[in-house]
Amino acid sequence: MDVSNPQMDVPAGATHDLSALVVPLLKGVLYLEDNPGLWNSLLNLQARVRDYVGVLGLELMLDEAEGYAVLRSKPEEGDENAQKLPRLVARRQLSFAVSLLLALLRKKLAEFDAGGAETRLILSRDEVVEMIRGFLPAGSNGTRLIDQVDAHLNKIVD
Repeated sequence: MDVSNPQMDVPAGATHDLSALVVPLLKGVLYLEDNPGLWNSLLNLQARVRDYVGVLGLELMLDEAEGYAVLRSKPEEGDENAQKLPRLVARRQLSFAVSLLLALLRKKLAEFDAGGAETRLILSRDEVVEMIRGFLPAGSNGTRLIDQVDAHLNKIVD
C-alpha cells in the first residue's frame, strides 16, 4: 500500500463526491430543503467529510433535525507550543446591539421550542423592536429605533 497517496483505496467517483460536498460547505450553510440530493450524500459521507475538513482546522456542525450543516473553526486548544493554523473562517466582531439582539432572539426561540405548539417562529419587526426597547435608554425616538433595528437585522443577515 502506498501511504503517500491516501486516496489510493478510495473509488475515483468518491473523491469527486467528497469535493462536491465540501465546496458548498466552505461557501456557507447547506440546507436539506435547498438540495436534498447533496444532503443525503452528506449524511452518507459525513465521517469522511469530518476527517477531510478536520485537516483544515474545521469541524462539521450537522443538525439533522433542523436540516442544516455548516463548517466552523475548531476550538483552540490550550497548548501554547502547538503551531496555530491560520483561520479559514473569519471571525466577525459584533456590536453590543447586534449581540443583544441575537441573544434576545435566541431566548425567544428557546421559549418557543419549549412550548412546542408550532413548527416555525415568525416575528414581525414591531415585535423585535419591542423586545429590544427595554434594553435601550428611555426616550429613544421610535422611528430612529426602528431604523436601528432594521440595520442590526441586516448585519445579522450578512
